[in-house]
Amino acid sequence: MTPPDRELLGDLLKRVSRSFYLTLRALPGSVRRQIGLAYLLARATDTIADTPIVPLERRLQALARFRERILGVGSGPLEFGDLAASQGTPGERALLEKSEFALELLLTLSQSDLDLVRRVLDTITGGQELDLQRFGRVLPGQVQALRSAAELDDYTYRVAGCVGDFWTRICRAHLFPDFPLDEAKLLQDSVRFGKGLQLVNILRDLPTDLKNGRCYLPEDQLSSQGLAPGDLLRADAEPRLRPVYDEWLDRAAGHLAAGWTYTNALPRLQVRVRLTCAWPILIGVRTLELLRSNPALGAPCKVTRKDVTAIIRRSILLYPFKGAWQRLGPELR
Repeated sequence: MTPPDRELLGDLLKRVSRSFYLTLRALPGSVRRQIGLAYLLARATDTIADTPIVPLERRLQALARFRERILGVGSGPLEFGDLAASQGTPGERALLEKSEFALELLLTLSQSDLDLVRRVLDTITGGQELDLQRFGRVLPGQVQALRSAAELDDYTYRVAGCVGDFWTRICRAHLFPDFPLDEAKLLQDSVRFGKGLQLVNILRDLPTDLKNGRCYLPEDQLSSQGLAPGDLLRADAEPRLRPVYDEWLDRAAGHLAAGWTYTNALPRLQVRVRLTCAWPILIGVRTLELLRSNPALGAPCKVTRKDVTAIIRRSILLYPFKGAWQRLGPELR
């Protein structure tokens, strides 16, 4: 890595997301820079969107300006001083303060890689802006829900499903361009993979999101159970919520199973790529197990660090044994 790369994709990335930093280190060097930079810029836009102390219109303005700079259609300075000063951790402050450096690195990518990074970030920032417009004006004590399953599916695509497509195209171009694959099936499963990971996060974070006035579970499905979004602030809503919640647990499991199919379709010699795909799937499956056995409106569930370490070690140990490795993951139903 060059010194700017090392500062942004090494030290800074480690400070704002240790888990992704470890994933990035495991990736082959030929795709590490593009994927790491895309992640870092997406993390910066997400930090802007998730700064409630800053007025909504200012956040929307900052996101739009950042998006223009990423896409190369704007040239004005970002001026994120107020946003950086409002961050709760030194890492997040540094992330916004160094946004100009990240944009400079972006322009050092090859044109084909630059186009892919810009496309995925355009989709992600669009999803973040839509999220702010939906939930940014919710008053304390109120809860706003998405209207339908189609809206939730669209949201999971914008902020995560598109990442699966990007990851696949970057890895395909640099690591196995000539390997025979069903391209359409691979891309379809990669999108489901990303959607599944996002659904796991949404279902895990439901209690926290409700306290912040957000409900990603569709209002029409809640209504079918006699629930309004605000009812979910009460623990006694759990029995009526559970059928809706369990349906989305099943849908998340199906997406993760498609992600496992995707992982096993990749060339077997691409050990690092397959492992970095397997880890979030296996952690997601474990998270779903916890969510099924705990109240949806109770304390948030989280896989322990000990379990994560065990999952990673077991996947590495079993990788040479094709049958045992494949049995680690979920079945596509």
